[in-house]
Parts: sequence; C-alpha cells; structure tokens
Amino acid sequence: MKPHAYKVLITTSGIGQKLGDLTKFTNKALIRIGKKSALSYIIESYSKDTPLVITLGYFGDLIRQFVSLAYPDRKNIEFVEIDKYSGEESSLGYTMLQTKDKLQCPFIYHACDTLVTDPVPAPAENWVGVHRQGDPSLYATWQVASDDTLIYCDRGAIDFDFIHIGLVGIKDFEAYWKILEKLYSKNPKNQGLNDGEVIREMVKQNLKFQVVEFPTWYDTGNVVGLNQARRETLDRFDNLDKAEESIFIFDNFVIKFFKDTQYIKDRVARAEVLKGLTPKIEHHTQNFYRYEFVKGDLYSRTVTPEDFKKFLTWAKRELWHPSEEVSREEFKKKCLDFYQGKTKTRALSLLQDNSLEDEEQLINGELVPKFSEIFDQVNFKKLSEGEPRRIHGDLVLDNIIHTPDSYCLLDWRQNFGGLIKSGDIYYDLAKLYHNLVVSHDAVFNNLFSVKISGNHVSCDILRKHNLVDCENVLFNFIKDEGYDLDKVKLITSLVWLSSSPLHHHPYNLFLYHLGKLNLWRSVKNQK
Repeated sequence: MKPHAYKVLITTSGIGQKLGDLTKFTNKALIRIGKKSALSYIIESYSKDTPLVITLGYFGDLIRQFVSLAYPDRKNIEFVEIDKYSGEESSLGYTMLQTKDKLQCPFIYHACDTLVTDPVPAPAENWVGVHRQGDPSLYATWQVASDDTLIYCDRGAIDFDFIHIGLVGIKDFEAYWKILEKLYSKNPKNQGLNDGEVIREMVKQNLKFQVVEFPTWYDTGNVVGLNQARRETLDRFDNLDKAEESIFIFDNFVIKFFKDTQYIKDRVARAEVLKGLTPKIEHHTQNFYRYEFVKGDLYSRTVTPEDFKKFLTWAKRELWHPSEEVSREEFKKKCLDFYQGKTKTRALSLLQDNSLEDEEQLINGELVPKFSEIFDQVNFKKLSEGEPRRIHGDLVLDNIIHTPDSYCLLDWRQNFGGLIKSGDIYYDLAKLYHNLVVSHDAVFNNLFSVKISGNHVSCDILRKHNLVDCENVLFNFIKDEGYDLDKVKLITSLVWLSSSPLHHHPYNLFLYHLGKLNLWRSVKNQK
C-alpha cells in the first residue's frame, strides 16, 4: 500500500497529567526524549509523503509552532482543533470523531506518547499494535483465542497475552467510524471510550484483526516510561529538565522552546548583538526559535588548561567589548536588582517550597548563620558597581562549541536585568567559575551529595582535576586583568542560591547549601 493511500492520526490534544510539572507549560508530545521530542520520533517514523492528521488541544498552538519550524517541507500535515480535551466528554473516542471527515480512508492511529523502534506497517489489513510486557492495571490488554479471535479487556485484567499500546491500523474505516459514532451516542460522558472498545465491536462483527507485536515499546506519557526511553534511546542526550524551556537537536538545526514569549524576543534581539559569535537564527515563532547546527565539540568535553587560556583571550577580544547601553548610575541600579532582589526572592522560595527553616546551620563542619542574616551583611552597593560589557550571560562550558578554528557560543542569556546590549562582565566570570566547580557531567551522573540531619548539613561534588586546573587559569586571568576575584566568588555564591529553586531535588538543596556556605565565606572575607 502506497503511503498516500492512507493517513496517520496523531492525537496530541490530551493534558498529560502523569508527567507532572513537565507538562505545566507545554504539551506532552513536545517532551524531549533523546535529542528530539516524542512527536518528532513519531513523525519521522513515516515517509515524508504520508499524510498526517494531528489533533490540537492542550497547548495546541505550541504543537503548531513546533511543526512549522521542524518540518516546513512536510506540506501534507493537517491540524484538527479539539474543543473538549479535558473533563466530561473528553474521551479519546470524542477526539477521534472530530477527525472523521479527514480520515475517510484507511488510517493508522498513533498515540503521541507511544514510541516503537520497528517499522509501522501500512493498514493494508486491520491490525492492533501490542507488546508482551506491561502493567495491566495501567493498560488495556488483549487475549488471543485459539481461533485467532481477539478479546479486548479493560485495565485490571489478570489473564492477558498482550498490552494494548495505542497503535492500530484500520483498513475498514467506514465500519470503524460507524461503530464509534454509535458507542459515543450511547454515552457521550464515557471518558474511557477509546480505539480498543471500537475494535472489540468490530471483532464481534467478524471483522478480522491481525496482531502486530512490537518488541520495543515506550510509553512516554508517564515518568517511568519517559525515563526508560531516555536511558535506552540511541541518540541519548543529557540535559537538565526545566518546565519552562527545552531544546531539540536535528541534523542541520536546533530548536529552543521557552514558555515566556518575551524570552524569544530578547534572545533573537541579543543574537543580533552577538552576531558572529553565536549560531545564525534561521526562523522563530512566539515560543520557539530555530538556529543552524554548528559542527564542533562541546567545550566541556575537550577543555584543557592550555586551551582555556586561549578561550579567555578570545572572549576578551571578541566578546567582552565595552557597552554603554545606559548611564553608569542606571547600570548600577540594574546590577543591584539583578544580584540582590532576584537572589533573595528565589532563595526564600527554595526554603518555603521545601518546608525548610531559615536557621543557623553547621555546613561541612562550619557554623553558618541564617541566610537572611548573611544576606543583610553583603555589601551590595559595592557589588552593584559592575563593568558594562557585551556578555553572554550563561557562560558555562556546555554552552560553548569548540569549532576547528574558533569558538561558538550557545544558549546566550535573553537579557541582563532587561538590558539587551550590555551586562556585567563579572556575571560571565562568575558563571565560568560556577561551572568549573559544578560541572553538568557531575550533576547528570549524580556525582554530588547533600545530607541534612537537623541543622547539620554536608554537601560535596566530584570535580575533575582538569577543571580544578582550569579554575586556576581563570583566577590568574581575573587577577591579571585587574578584576576583583573576591567579587567573582561572591557573585558565584549568589548564582548558586538564585538557581537552586529552578532545579530538581536533591540538586536544588545541594545548590542552596553550597551557595549559603560560600556566601558566608565571602561575607567574612569582605569584613
């Protein structure tokens, strides 16, 4: 059967409640698995000339934006808006009925959280996609009778042969729609109405279905299945999850997502400011921008002390140009708010969100006062006397590509206290120092620890000797250039405190206590 002789239905309209905060600001089909989203793996499993019908509901506009950037060459994708995608009458059956007019032909139904690695057969005959293993309390199941008759069972079946995985091929589409309409009209509020119930009725009418077993299957609609898919995917890509943003890497381009549309506007504007140092932005929408893929090595994988000296020289020459976007007094106000206001708000939110008291603690054997008491002793007036430069804003080794003849900067900060053209060079220096202490690899591999017992805290992280040597290179550069090393260390403590509530547990607690300990050390040194 030729691809254009059938269509593929992909339902992305559901809320995805089983993924918790990961779907707070985006659709579950856009959750990153390896280098790409679940939706990308599904779309790319079908040939480019296969017509696709995608349902839109929860954050449906994000699906539309993403597809327009990722697959501009696929002209045969149709979207169907679903009005009832939560609450009463929001069953899969209802969603499918809204696509009936566009699926008057054989079709494949492919749930947006179902990933398989084997080829999906065309609907030259009716078939049901299944997997041998799974929890029947979570999934509908199938029994195969001796005469090859399929018996559909709702969740909770004790005896079953296969798990129903949300992937089916329908040749007899007219019968499918007729039965689905009849089932829906009987009970529109049946939220469990799905493709399996329709197939059960089709089997009763002697319509034959083949069983297509998929040896590898991932349900990315729940945390356990998502983590399994990420561990086992061939293009594994480790990146810290953030509910508000995500990254997708394709062969020739990269797509970034932000829930805040102002982030996109500012990122695009700052790409012009940093022109020549960052990848070229090719297209952007309200919540996404796409930039060219830059060939090279992630600097965190290749950095050496000797090359790090070259990078700092390059950054001084190419990046850190003086930039007087506002008056000096206005710049001081921006720095004061950036370092003082934001840090205090976020650190206190970390305590509140984790039901922790702001108290005196013994951290790594050192007596540390309350956070609020330490914070009040910081000389923010002196700290706010920054050096306005053109900066990156998130200058960590994982945001640098070491190209064959130079360096390319990724994931630049959207602004510095609202400023587009300038920022405090001390913030870039602090970010570099932060990353040499807290490397992304150590975090990904859980090579850090934080233990809290009453007011006793121990926190530690494994550091490569290579990065310790690079730290010495950075410190020498800071001194040689006439910058204040103590100020860099203090701002680094603020970086740890400010970023702590943005990350997962227990990394958030590690960052908070590391930041608090080092802020206290900076304050004592300040005195």
